[in-house]
Amino acid sequence: MPVRAKADLQLSGGANGPGDVPPGDIPPGDDGALGDTSLGDIPLGDDGAPVFAAPWEASAFALAVRLSGEGHFTWSEWAATLSEEIRAAQREGDPDRGDTYYRHWLRALERLCRQRGLVSREEATGRKDAWRRAYLDTPHGKPVELVPHHNHNTP
Repeated sequence: MPVRAKADLQLSGGANGPGDVPPGDIPPGDDGALGDTSLGDIPLGDDGAPVFAAPWEASAFALAVRLSGEGHFTWSEWAATLSEEIRAAQREGDPDRGDTYYRHWLRALERLCRQRGLVSREEATGRKDAWRRAYLDTPHGKPVELVPHHNHNTP
């Protein structure tokens, strides 16, 4: 079942993974549009809201829009990086049936975040590992919750 998503961002993560996004609409800019970004052909439901196959896809989408809007990268840089990730996946044998699109989106997002110093490879790997452990430790049918990470170097 498709998921409608909103770009309200939870950088610390939510029930469905890092950058979880609650349901709703993508927020408009001051002029009612999505700023100066060209979002391309995102799937839309009957109500005009974006539709995603899973909550994490909406999260990845929202995070890219937010980070671009905050000036961490331009939408042109985003599109070029996403295109590179898609081409790399195709070279590696991705059958390009459409069901892997947001995996490419996520890889592009992770790459830009590392390049811009927003997250280190170690931080990203640690966060993925924490989510994997939380998923494996959660009984079937229960929401996955990530235990807050405490930095022992801060008061």
